[in-house]
Amino acid sequence: MLERLQAVEDRYEQLNEWLSDPDVVSDTAKLRDYSKEQAEISDIVQKYREYKETTTQLDDAKAMLQENQDDDMEDMVKMEIEELAEKKQELEETLRILLLPKDPNDDKNVIVEIRGAAGGDEASLFAADLFRMYSRFAEKNNWKAEVIESTPTELGGFNKIIFMINGEGAYSKMKYENGAHRVQRVPSTESGGRIHTSTSTVAVLPEAEEVEVELHDKDIRVDTFASSGPGGQSVNTTMSAVRLTHEPTGIVVSCQDEKSQIKNKDKAMKVLRARIYDMYQKEAEAEYDENRKSAVGTGDRSERIRTYNFPQSRVTDHRIGLTVQKLDQVLQGEIEQIIEALIVEEQAEMMEEAGEA
Repeated sequence: MLERLQAVEDRYEQLNEWLSDPDVVSDTAKLRDYSKEQAEISDIVQKYREYKETTTQLDDAKAMLQENQDDDMEDMVKMEIEELAEKKQELEETLRILLLPKDPNDDKNVIVEIRGAAGGDEASLFAADLFRMYSRFAEKNNWKAEVIESTPTELGGFNKIIFMINGEGAYSKMKYENGAHRVQRVPSTESGGRIHTSTSTVAVLPEAEEVEVELHDKDIRVDTFASSGPGGQSVNTTMSAVRLTHEPTGIVVSCQDEKSQIKNKDKAMKVLRARIYDMYQKEAEAEYDENRKSAVGTGDRSERIRTYNFPQSRVTDHRIGLTVQKLDQVLQGEIEQIIEALIVEEQAEMMEEAGEA
């Protein structure tokens, strides 16, 4: 581990030199790439330097204990050694986690698709609840949520809603929301007071950059149509809504949220690029899919990952068996505790796999 850490620090110093080179500063692409790489490893370097300093202090304290003849001083040095040893161990654990392979998509913006699944109107209403939950979670993280496409229902729910979350590290947290979310509650339309179980599915896709997915105009069919509201009625007489069809893959994306056809096409292109990127990733990862199955699940959209039980005011994440008794807060966007627990579980799994390798 120490050899790897030293190599990272050496790379950091090399990047420092390059970023001071006038030739690099004048090259926008190199400046961006080197700055990004340096930022990605800066936390590791900072902790490694702290670890080296702590190790030096610990060695010095041990040497002082061997030379010291004063009883009072000996007690103080022993206490210092104990504190430094504990700090060194904590830093080692932190560094092991920092050295774990990082998901290359973690820093990206995300495109989230929520769809009402089993349960009819109640599933659509729950889809709206999930959208509000993620919107408030985005606010708490200083991210920006922007609707791309929605199919609202007359009762105030969504058969489907697609939105983008822009913000640093959005995918690193939101990716754990991939899957089927189940709700257990008495619907407002239920006169007998019976508890119904409904589901909505959540798909979280990393935003793909143009350099990652190359799209050719000749491969994309563009159709325009008038925007519609709940029940399918027309809400706009202009042909501002856009539907994109990627002929090679058959992927279809539409957007009608904006009044401008140009803005709708731009948003639709982002979703199209993300879906194609997601498809390519799944194809590339099919060979070693077993390695992706960890304690946090496969991320398959058909997999039931969480239950929201209203009568008992509890939320249970089935991937790690975590239950929290604060449903109201969770639906207000307080999902950090659940996501942090999923991250810790995944890190533990990765460390175990690294130890077996």
